[in-house]
Amino acid sequence: MEGSRMRLCMAILFLLIFGIWNKRCSCAVVQFIFGDSLSDVGNNNYLTKSLARAALPWYGIDFESGMPNGRFTNGRTVADIIGDKLGLPRPPAFLDPSLDEDMIINSGVNYASGGGGILNETSSLFVQRFSLYKQIELFQGTQELIRRKIGREAADAFFEESRYVVAMGSNDFINNFLLPVYSDSWSYNGETFIDYLISTLEAQLKLLHSLGARQLTFFGLGPMGCIPLQRFMTSSGQCQQSTNKLALGFNKAATKLLDNLSSTLPNATFRFGDAYDSFQDLINRPYMFGFNDSHAPCCSLGKIRPTLTCTPLSTLCKDRSKYVFWDEYHPTDQANELIANEIMTKLGYKPTNDTSNP
Repeated sequence: MEGSRMRLCMAILFLLIFGIWNKRCSCAVVQFIFGDSLSDVGNNNYLTKSLARAALPWYGIDFESGMPNGRFTNGRTVADIIGDKLGLPRPPAFLDPSLDEDMIINSGVNYASGGGGILNETSSLFVQRFSLYKQIELFQGTQELIRRKIGREAADAFFEESRYVVAMGSNDFINNFLLPVYSDSWSYNGETFIDYLISTLEAQLKLLHSLGARQLTFFGLGPMGCIPLQRFMTSSGQCQQSTNKLALGFNKAATKLLDNLSSTLPNATFRFGDAYDSFQDLINRPYMFGFNDSHAPCCSLGKIRPTLTCTPLSTLCKDRSKYVFWDEYHPTDQANELIANEIMTKLGYKPTNDTSNP
């Protein structure tokens, strides 16, 4: 009788230990990426009504198969490159039909959406896009999936150990504040609009922290007034310095915000990734960095400007590695690598897996 009781106790103990072991997560460190077209890896391609999609040639021509993959460039995004160099897996798009719990645990998720902004109203003319608040809402749904898969305790640990990237803000200016069709353009001046953006961003980053984000990098804005579209809109073809001033003002306020959140939120390491000065230097002196052109897009429709997006009817520059900009808005793969390297240098990140090819 005593032996039977002992065997029963051992069986129960085994089941308990085995059950707990199954609930543990031997998860890799992964990334969750929130952003706009500079970080989108395919979400907008599944938003069939969106007017901001990288679904046609020649997008993706220098990435793996050379077919369009949702990235708004010829190759990799800045987030791709930094993740690769840090040895992190590339997160699939949230709307990728093959996405499941195992893929999330092994690779993370990318929620970035072309046209997305910090503000919900930004880029409404594009019809469909995910704002940052919407992306965070989708992340909350992801968390529920993982909790059901591995249990709440293991899931909480998984999300706290993950890395987070937020890269937003340029659309809030280019496709909102700087366009008179949006009420924000006449409801605010430059300074008060930046205040509005930063207060909204603060609430969003605090929300991400409450959801487990502990190690987060926010990519700052580049010299927006120097993208080909902005230059084309000037009579001189020079950078729009008023637009650049807005980017610098936003970056200054965002840096202060990230520093404040890191010092006040429990266990938070929130950092600002800045490449403004180096990218401006690249635009001003492209030959010093091995480029030939920092004014025009590589992918264009002859002399017709602006064409906004790259299309199958567009012609490509002779050497894509020599152009800073891929289309009217977005840098080339080669320029993205310089931006990524500058962010890593300023943040003190050491490459663990240095890959130079898409």
